[in-house]
Amino acid sequence: MSHVLWTPTPERAEASTIAAFERFVAETRGLTFDDYNAMWEWSVSDLEAFWSAIWDFFDITASVPPSRMLADASMPGAKWGPDAMLNYTQNILRNADGREDETAVVSLSETSGRHALTWGQLRAQVASVASHLTRMGVGQGDRVVAILPNTEAALIAFLASASIGAAWSLCAPDMGHVAIVDRFRQIAPKVLIAQDGYVHAGKTIDRRDALAEITSQLPSLVQCVTLPVVGDLPAGHVTWDSLLHDDVPFDPVQVPFDQPLWIVYSSGTTGNPKPIVHGHGGIVLEAAKQSLHHDITKADKFCWLTSSGWIMWNAQWMALGQGACVCLYDGAPNHPDMLALWRFVAEEQITYFGAGAAFFASCLKEGITPRDDVDLTALRSLGATGSPLSADAYDWIYRDVKQDVWLAPISGGTDLAGAFVLGHPAMSVIAGEMQCRALGTAVRAYDPHGAELIGEVGELVCTAPTPAMPLYFWGDDDGSRLFESYYDTYPGIWRHGDWISIDEKGASVIYGRSDATINRRGLRLGSAEIYQAVEGLEDVLDSLVVDLEFLGRDSFMPLFVVPAAGVPFDDALKDKINAAIRAQVSARFVPNEIVEIAEVPRTLSGKKLEVPVKKLLLGGDPKTVVNRDSMANPASFDFFTAYANARANA
Repeated sequence: MSHVLWTPTPERAEASTIAAFERFVAETRGLTFDDYNAMWEWSVSDLEAFWSAIWDFFDITASVPPSRMLADASMPGAKWGPDAMLNYTQNILRNADGREDETAVVSLSETSGRHALTWGQLRAQVASVASHLTRMGVGQGDRVVAILPNTEAALIAFLASASIGAAWSLCAPDMGHVAIVDRFRQIAPKVLIAQDGYVHAGKTIDRRDALAEITSQLPSLVQCVTLPVVGDLPAGHVTWDSLLHDDVPFDPVQVPFDQPLWIVYSSGTTGNPKPIVHGHGGIVLEAAKQSLHHDITKADKFCWLTSSGWIMWNAQWMALGQGACVCLYDGAPNHPDMLALWRFVAEEQITYFGAGAAFFASCLKEGITPRDDVDLTALRSLGATGSPLSADAYDWIYRDVKQDVWLAPISGGTDLAGAFVLGHPAMSVIAGEMQCRALGTAVRAYDPHGAELIGEVGELVCTAPTPAMPLYFWGDDDGSRLFESYYDTYPGIWRHGDWISIDEKGASVIYGRSDATINRRGLRLGSAEIYQAVEGLEDVLDSLVVDLEFLGRDSFMPLFVVPAAGVPFDDALKDKINAAIRAQVSARFVPNEIVEIAEVPRTLSGKKLEVPVKKLLLGGDPKTVVNRDSMANPASFDFFTAYANARANA
């Protein structure tokens, strides 16, 4: 029996933005719907009408509105808003009009303390930085990259870059220099903006050597901008502060609907990280649509605990676009204790707080009770994503955080800068379920033969285009890598790589990754990046890594290694492997367990059999998860069968 944890009052349901949108559609289009599922069916079957209604309801700012919303519905290759001219930053900062003295952004950082910016200050600083970037030679289509934490500097630099039509790309400061170079080198940036160190969990991290190495490997750079924290300004660099104070008009460049806005990275299991390009118009529309499901208005104070390297960093500006104040948190969420972030929520009177599911799971395990320790009167809504939220975590939130709060776990992806399944403020919250499929997003569960499944676990697919799907991968001139990433399983249909079940009501449960991509607390990484760090050691001959995130459990990532001849498998080797991963990738991707193996199972063509190993360790039948006739070394799989049995019986 479904366990209902919360039901909205009629007043809250009626006052929601999604209810207002439904009334707008009835008044302007003459359409009414029996229930949410009927509205969802309309939104994915008449894409032109639905997305035009989103454009009109949110009164999107554009110098040239689109004459039609969708000119070509092919996947891949959909063409949205072909004749429109607009600018993402202009649509964000139009909220400053008449509200110049109201707070737009609050930032609390372990490194720099608390800062607040009004809408007027934010707009003025964006205009100033944009002017400096232009003088540095940055123009429409150039790339501006940054290595910055989740603070106001990254936001200002991003909005400034977008305002002049440059493409933005961001990495978190805790990412290893090799991983950063692998990303940025692909897109040949013109300007790099970076912080030379940061404080995390009370410890100062010096990044000067790593930044020097990164800049030396990016020959396309014409200027480096530094936020000094631990040292002096390097020769030839300019300070971030020097960019902020010019008194210049805010004059965003009008760009085509599909002008590149940002480049984000989602790693496959082999090769370099995929540099995914999203466009101005698509992100404006998708973010506006998502704000309906989050029920965001200008009265809100919104906070999502996110690394600057996670797509949720990009997604949080959805709230800024609706005029809400966005609160940024940069630091260890468990320092000095697990109540640190809850104190921030209380002190800033945040109305909507979101985080990765792992954060809530950690709070549950620590046994904290925020409702007894901080004042959460202002908190109305909670969000979770990154991995499935367990039913126990749902129960903990309603027992130990707040009884009268709307909990809306969501699931989406870096790849399309959006969510497939979202919340609905007029629906009940049921433990373990996500409330509904996102409007305008044709999410379904498919079996291996392309038949739709209802109430059964299948591949998460999207059967119609959305405006925020990738324009292309940078450097993928023939589109082959894009096709192989999403479209080679079901022709003309997006396969995302998640397991999902969707019931007859449209509620869903995500069961984790169906491919071999690593997902650690919402941050996705290709196994190839782990291998690059581990197998770069002379002591390691070969390796295989899998992420066993599944159905609400914490991510468990074992790393299997073949030591080089004569090298003992001991704690010293394990320490060396972990240190390499920390330095070259990130501490987030240090494995839970390092296991010695004799050889890595491979196909006849030499590919590592990550997916079969993952399926086996998640409970799959060793007789069916792999075809041993297709293996170069079938006996190698025996170890993993024994390992799986041992884990199951532990």
